[in-house]
Amino acid sequence: MAESLGDWKRTHSCGDLRARDIGGQVTLMGWVSKRRDHGGVIFADLRDRNGLTQVVFRPDLNPEIHRKAEAIRNEFVLAIRGRVESRPEGMANPNLPTGAIDVEASELRILNESETPPFLIEAESDANEEIRLRHRYLDLRRPDLQADILLRHRISQATRRLLSDDGFIEVETPFLMKSTPEGARDYLVPSRINAGHFYALPQSPQTYKQLIMVAGFDRYFQIVRCFRDEDLRGDRQPEFTQIDIEMSFVNEEDVMEAAERLTASLFKSILDIDLPRPFPRLTHKEAIDTYGSDKPDTRFGFEIVDLAGAAEASDFQVFKRVLSNGGQVRGINAKGCAGFSRKQIDDLGVFASGFGAKGLAWIRVTDGGMESAIVKFFPEPAQVLLKRALNAESGDLLLFAADQPAVVAEVLGNLRLRLASQLNLLNRDHFSFGWVTHFPLVEWDPREKRYAACHHPFTSPLDEDIDKMATDPSGVRARAYDLVLNGNEIAGGSIRIHRREIQEKMFELLDICPGEAEEKFGFLLDAFRYGAPPHGGIAFGYDRLIALMAGRDYIRDVIAFPKTNNAASLMDGAPSLVDADQLSELGIRLLGGESSHPRT
Repeated sequence: MAESLGDWKRTHSCGDLRARDIGGQVTLMGWVSKRRDHGGVIFADLRDRNGLTQVVFRPDLNPEIHRKAEAIRNEFVLAIRGRVESRPEGMANPNLPTGAIDVEASELRILNESETPPFLIEAESDANEEIRLRHRYLDLRRPDLQADILLRHRISQATRRLLSDDGFIEVETPFLMKSTPEGARDYLVPSRINAGHFYALPQSPQTYKQLIMVAGFDRYFQIVRCFRDEDLRGDRQPEFTQIDIEMSFVNEEDVMEAAERLTASLFKSILDIDLPRPFPRLTHKEAIDTYGSDKPDTRFGFEIVDLAGAAEASDFQVFKRVLSNGGQVRGINAKGCAGFSRKQIDDLGVFASGFGAKGLAWIRVTDGGMESAIVKFFPEPAQVLLKRALNAESGDLLLFAADQPAVVAEVLGNLRLRLASQLNLLNRDHFSFGWVTHFPLVEWDPREKRYAACHHPFTSPLDEDIDKMATDPSGVRARAYDLVLNGNEIAGGSIRIHRREIQEKMFELLDICPGEAEEKFGFLLDAFRYGAPPHGGIAFGYDRLIALMAGRDYIRDVIAFPKTNNAASLMDGAPSLVDADQLSELGIRLLGGESSHPRT
């Protein structure tokens, strides 16, 4: 039944036609979204990426074409010619851009047929995700996913235009590179020509973009694919995209200003949202102390407050023992939540225990005073201190954590997010930006029994902290900065080390011996011998930024062909077994049984 397109040419997309086009002859092509037969008159909604137009097949207008239209079903591919007509009185669809018109078909070509799809091609499908990913080419026909991919395209084009106008040049860096330690596992690619040797897919273009600065290009950017072999979740993929930016002769303020300028321009040009600038700033310590997180969500309150004074003034020995052992007593005021039932509060306690809490103390504030099993341990002066510190008033629920600082931050940071979710305070249409600065340069890895870089080995320490690298590594602050949006890190960067002696000192701190440093990073250290400029940069988590702008929970919704949480592609079966001969060519033999296909 399928016919040739022949010499037919589209005159309009399925989203173009309006009342102004009434009376015109048009040629449309697309997929049948829905077919309906109303008393002999056949209606077909014809869909392409730009929208949907209702096509009418009337038996009195062209009986032959009408008989032909009786065969069409959902997802058939059609080409039609016809006249644009006004919809009958009272039949216009105000929710559809083309809702004021119909196209009365005078000619029809069925370009291809379709079997019944495994799920309905419609917005907000409730089909099982596994089925949708297995047939991703059908999933991508859904208008909401098409809108996400088109949004991604618009953001890509706007990014290139904005950065180019700001003096940046786009430079591509290799996908096949040397394996270097950057925090996650590398994806390795065996070399056939150099037997026994491997390339790595880049976790980021970090060393390359620094070399571009050494080469004198001054302002670089790239929308680049990166690869990390790590355990996945909703906001991670084994292959992901960054907007990568690097600048010479700059300090933190210059890089952050450029990133803000790009971000504000994207939100204005894409979403028509004016972002207030400059974005607020917190040091890493302030973020942890106030929000319990280095990527704080500031769309709502529930800030964490130090309650050491009130604890000392109390007779509550649990709190006092924690303080005497170097711990913290801190809390949050769940405004207006005094009406929570005992079960709701107990559920919060169970939730907090999942983050290391040994219990969750609480106090209700009512018109009659404070209510809780622990109030008897808080005399009036201690209650006054509590109310003052937490700005507490009648109707509030006070929640406390007492433990070592890391546990307190983890418990209260997650508890405030849990409360915000329960109280519907996480408004996707509100975009709350902020910078977090002065991260620790390194952190102690108890399993490896050595220091590890918090960002990467090329991050510069603050000038005033350089001497501490030998005496107090945990106290060294980095010239690093993260841009946070609604509790998500959407960009991270730093001023880089550009002097060889400082880079060598950093490698020494990370227990990377001179031989290993030379073997892994000798090319970069050599480049520093020839006049490397001061430089710094930032990389945006592009998929995450698009997901937030699109109002999506998961980055796979804004990636055309994503992987599952097992790093698998259900559609094409990747990763897959390969022919034994292919492995032999690469000098690779698999252990543990038959794991490759024999050549057939």
